[in-house]
Amino acid sequence: MSSFDKRQEGFEKKFALDEEQKFKAEARRNKLLGLWAAEKLGKTGDEAAAYAKEVVSADFEEAGDADVLRKVATDLAGKATEQEIRAKMDELVAVAVAQIKAGQ
Repeated sequence: MSSFDKRQEGFEKKFALDEEQKFKAEARRNKLLGLWAAEKLGKTGDEAAAYAKEVVSADFEEAGDADVLRKVATDLAGKATEQEIRAKMDELVAVAVAQIKAGQ
């Protein structure tokens, strides 16, 4: 194997790892967002955990964050604006990345 092939393989492995980390961070962010929204909805315990799973599952409807935003915005109608939800998503992605890097 030439040094070029080794380098290319290294880049491919890094890309795969980066994509896996991105997927994990988005899923973690969605779970945290679900728990935040559940609190606003007055849900606790198992009910809050179940709602957080619904939010995570909503992300598989289409590419991007629109599906998650739409679900949470619909559920929180009158309790939080779309802008508040977007801001919370931005805040929580940083928290999720930090948690994943810390191995939590």
